[in-house]
Amino acid sequence: MRFKILFILFVFLQIFIQAQDELVNRKKFQVEISPTNEEIIVDGKNSEKVWKTSPVIKDFFRITPIDTGFATAQTKVQLTYDDNYLYALIICYDTVTGKRPVESLRRDFSFPKNDNFIIFIDTYNDQTNGFAFGVSAAGAQWDGIQADGGDVSLNWDCKWFSEVKQHDDYWIAEFAIPFRSIRYLEGVDEWGINFSRFSLLQNEKSSWAPVPRQFKSSTLAFTGTLKWTKPPPSLGTRFSIIPYFSAKAFENINEERKANTNIDYGMDGKVTLSTSLNIDLTVNPDFSQVEVDQQRTNLGRFELFFPEKRQFFLENSDLFASLGNRNIRPFFSRRIGLQSPVKSGVRFSGKVGSNYRLGIMTIQTDSSNENSSNNFTVAALQRKMFSRSSLSAFIVNKDSDVADDYFSSYNRVIGVDFNLASKDNLWMGKAFYHHSLYENAINNPYAATTSIQYNNGIVSANFGYSFVGSGYKAEVGYIKRNGFHRFDPEIDYKFYPKRGKIQNHGPSFKFDTFLDENFDLTDREFELKYNINWRNRSKFTFELENGYVKLLTPFDPTNSDGDSLSAGNKFNWNEFSMNYVSDSRKTINFSSSVRYGGYYNGIKLSINGKVNYRFQPYLNLSINTTYDKIDLPDPLNDIDFILFGPRLDITFTNKLFFTTFVQYNDQSDNININFRCQWRFAPVSDLFIVYTNNTYPENFKLKDKALVAKLSYWFN
Repeated sequence: MRFKILFILFVFLQIFIQAQDELVNRKKFQVEISPTNEEIIVDGKNSEKVWKTSPVIKDFFRITPIDTGFATAQTKVQLTYDDNYLYALIICYDTVTGKRPVESLRRDFSFPKNDNFIIFIDTYNDQTNGFAFGVSAAGAQWDGIQADGGDVSLNWDCKWFSEVKQHDDYWIAEFAIPFRSIRYLEGVDEWGINFSRFSLLQNEKSSWAPVPRQFKSSTLAFTGTLKWTKPPPSLGTRFSIIPYFSAKAFENINEERKANTNIDYGMDGKVTLSTSLNIDLTVNPDFSQVEVDQQRTNLGRFELFFPEKRQFFLENSDLFASLGNRNIRPFFSRRIGLQSPVKSGVRFSGKVGSNYRLGIMTIQTDSSNENSSNNFTVAALQRKMFSRSSLSAFIVNKDSDVADDYFSSYNRVIGVDFNLASKDNLWMGKAFYHHSLYENAINNPYAATTSIQYNNGIVSANFGYSFVGSGYKAEVGYIKRNGFHRFDPEIDYKFYPKRGKIQNHGPSFKFDTFLDENFDLTDREFELKYNINWRNRSKFTFELENGYVKLLTPFDPTNSDGDSLSAGNKFNWNEFSMNYVSDSRKTINFSSSVRYGGYYNGIKLSINGKVNYRFQPYLNLSINTTYDKIDLPDPLNDIDFILFGPRLDITFTNKLFFTTFVQYNDQSDNININFRCQWRFAPVSDLFIVYTNNTYPENFKLKDKALVAKLSYWFN
């Protein structure tokens, strides 16, 4: 009953917030785009006649460091199109002399570390989903899909073209975006659009349609209107295939086996059914070229989360990946293919009409050693509500050939998610109910949450309540823990000085509480922070924290197979921390943090540091170090952990990349070395050569090694 009451209150709040449905910038900021018959060469030279006559989009507004008035570093944009491409010409002016900061020539560069320009396109007119295309001042491409109102996933790549030319006090970029590379509603003559300029040289972020400083420039709630004199073309049914061939050599020294070698092949395919619907296929996919995860020391009681990077799982992935919240995910694609290789997969996804999005994905894995063959299927239907909110219904299913003590022969999760987003993005929130089905299910096999957030730039407040029953089981999901009620109110306040070196500063408070199913306290965390952000982009945070834990199961506080603390023990401790991030525009920049205080029945000191050096735009060297020292009373053992990770990234051109990543991890008793060379010889067509090995730190004895060469080509 309590969840029904919370859900009803949440819906009433949504109706109240959405009482006025008029969007923020769509009427005031409009631009018309007309077709051209002229052949356009993407060379960054604006020599075509159409650029002399098409409307000029100008007068960009500041977002940061202040969100009032026009930008000092102005930008001009022009648009046109033909039957195949959307074209853009961009001129970015500078008011400060000097070398424009860029990190490298690598695709999908870090936004805050590169002078850049980006187009955000709301092709569905729902202020929630879209596409982003951008370039750095050095010509590196940046592209991604947008979801949840503006979050950009950069792991998605598509085929498009760009060129950049630099001049003393300005730089020019030219884009050609194929209509076949994006999704949109057929016959619609208006899109949402915004243009973002980040002039790192001037330390100024700006946009055509104004965006309040507390929000990302990618936030689709603030897009203007792109008016087509004739709607974008209808594409009809089209096919694309990306076959690959790979050669691998692997040797496991511990198992005293000879090196295994094999030649493999497979393919990805895409069938474009319409401008808004497509089918994705994969047969015997190979993910050996995917970048390795950055390792982290885990001193907590729960599993760490690592993001999905495999291309097949990414397009329209928000339909599945955004279900639940960051700690209660009914579907987590990285569960698929970890133990057994993926044989094949198919995904049908896209927009159906103006208000519905649909996604259906099924994947079959092969049996491998002691692991069974599994089928994974997930389906979600999303309905737009009010101006920017949505309601989703879904099912996640796993069928297995073999059951064991933990995994059942089947596991299903069904549920509904309601996402709140006000027209001006001041209010955000979520409410959901998920129910799991499996053999011999135990009590409370469900999870539910209600959360609401308000952010006006000065005050940010958030309140959330979650419940996960002890019987809730999501084998294809990411669930940190079971059997709890959680309350997590949080509030922060910002002061904005009118002058001086500080951009903003202010306190924040967080009170995070976990209760068991009988409402007995198990965890409590109180945080008091003070944050300072300088105009030169450096940051400082000071934090005081009080923690309380009642252990429900035995726990080794070092996570190193040592002695454990007994279940039922209660611990209360205090700690403080400081964190500093330097000006990222500098050739040498760094971040550091120190945390010291109680840790269960002992003391913990944690020191983290990262140093970056760039020789732009060709070389970027970073060294990431973590040191943890834990002192515990007898009979528990004291322990020191070191995580050391130097990384060298060389971008010879915007098509040829080389990365060396070394990770020394005390906790896992391992040194990993990864060499990765990528040659993008054609759009979304690559040759990868990857070498990796693992050794013991104490004697550098080799554990295993592997060499992979993979070639793929996009045919369309």
